[in-house]
Amino acid sequence: MNSPTPQDKDFPYWLVALAVLGVIAVVRMWDDPVYEQVVSTLRRGIWITVMVTLVGFTMAALMGMGLALMSLSRSIVLRQVARFYVEIVRGVPILVLLLYVAFVFAPAMVAAYNWAAEGLGWDTIRTRDFPLLWRAIIALAIGYSAFIAEVFRAGLQSVDKGQLEAADALGLSRWNRFRHIVFPQAIRTILPPLGNDFVAMVKDSSLVSVLGVLDVTQLGKVTAASNFRYFETYNVVALIYLTMTVTLSLLLRRLEMRLRQSDRR
Repeated sequence: MNSPTPQDKDFPYWLVALAVLGVIAVVRMWDDPVYEQVVSTLRRGIWITVMVTLVGFTMAALMGMGLALMSLSRSIVLRQVARFYVEIVRGVPILVLLLYVAFVFAPAMVAAYNWAAEGLGWDTIRTRDFPLLWRAIIALAIGYSAFIAEVFRAGLQSVDKGQLEAADALGLSRWNRFRHIVFPQAIRTILPPLGNDFVAMVKDSSLVSVLGVLDVTQLGKVTAASNFRYFETYNVVALIYLTMTVTLSLLLRRLEMRLRQSDRR
């Protein structure tokens, strides 16, 4: 049985200080016409930020799981393909990947589709028919899938080999072994770093503003350029992102503590 760590007993003074600063900021913004106008404008971008994060992370998690299973496959071809993908994608900055997918990969996909459509008698499409929002989501999914693949791979490999041997002795198929034994145990190791990647994607979703996607950051830039109130505008932008990331971090920390407590029983 593991005893509680000193960190588990710490009173969250940092959270109290952050809450006090948040209250001061909200009071300062209250009844201020400039802040009211900024908040009204940026509010529309929150839904885009949430959508980009949720859809992009879901796609990245599915791709990452597939890559992790490929990297643990008995086939050397699958293992090498997964390793090639992970190493290449992890070596490219997210911002560069966004630009590459938006202006190189997306047009190539449209060209490939049009080539197939002509042979099948379908209607062709133009590159501008491929929304920049979805180009950004695909880019984030590709970028994060490489990191999430390593998280899943490490989690799956953390399962004791004795468990796998016991599953083989029971005659379980590979799918049933994965579903009933490997994954339920691996998820406890996977969740904390996976949650950290989710929080990181919330912040990196701001990069989609370089493509003109109207998320919180892009609307903040447009608002500041129109009213020249950079201090007030970016105060609100920072507060929105800080609220989302701190809330998610607290929820993930709570989940991690519950998992740790269940392991002690």
